[in-house]
Amino acid sequence: MDKQAIAQMKINVAKAALQYIPQNQIIGVGTGSTVNYFIEELAAIKNNIAGAVASSIETENRLKKLQIPIVALNDVDELAVYIDGADAFNSLRQLVKGGGGALTREKIIANASSKFICIVDANKKADVLGKFPIAVEVIPMARSFVARQLVKLGGQPQYRQDFVTDNGNIILDVFGWHITQPIELENKINQIPGVVCNGIFAMRGADKILIGSTEAVIEF
Repeated sequence: MDKQAIAQMKINVAKAALQYIPQNQIIGVGTGSTVNYFIEELAAIKNNIAGAVASSIETENRLKKLQIPIVALNDVDELAVYIDGADAFNSLRQLVKGGGGALTREKIIANASSKFICIVDANKKADVLGKFPIAVEVIPMARSFVARQLVKLGGQPQYRQDFVTDNGNIILDVFGWHITQPIELENKINQIPGVVCNGIFAMRGADKILIGSTEAVIEF
C-alpha cells in the first residue's frame, strides 16, 4: 500500500475520533504519526477543550501551537478520555505501543483515563502480537542486565541507538516473540529490576479501537 493511501487512512480515523471528545473537559493525547493527524483535527474544536495532558514533549509542543492549554497529570484526578495510536492490536483490544518511545507516559495516561480510544490504520491488525518489536524502557545502568533477562524470556533485545526517552532512559526493542499470553509477558517484563515500563498494553488495553481505511472507519 502506498504512502498516500496510508495517510488517508490516518486522516479518516483522526477525524472520526473527534466525536469522542467531551465538551469543556481535560483530555489525554498520545504520540505518533496517527495522533499527529488527530491533533491537526483538534484545531477545529480547540475552543471546546479545557486542556490536555500530553504523553510526550513532541505532543505537548504540537498542542501548544494550537493554543490548547497543557495540564499536568498531577493536577487532574481522572481524564474523561485518552486518544492514542498503536503499533499493533489484537482481537482482545490488547496493544503494542512504543515505536515512538513514549510508552511509559502513554501507559500512565491510559490508566488514568476512564476511556481509552485507540486510533489506527487497518494495517495494524495482528492475529498474534510480537511481529512488531516490544519496546522496553530501561534505566541506563541496567541495560545489559535487563537485556540478559529478556533473552531468558525468549526475546532478542536490540539497543535503540542514539535515542533517549523523555524520562531520560533508554529503549530496548525486543524481537522474536510470538505472544500468546500478553498479560503474563507484560507482568514478567515489568518484574525485571531496571525496567521502567514495556510496550505491551494488555492489562490496560483499549476500550474502543477505531480502524481507518481509505473509505471508512470501523469501530471495534
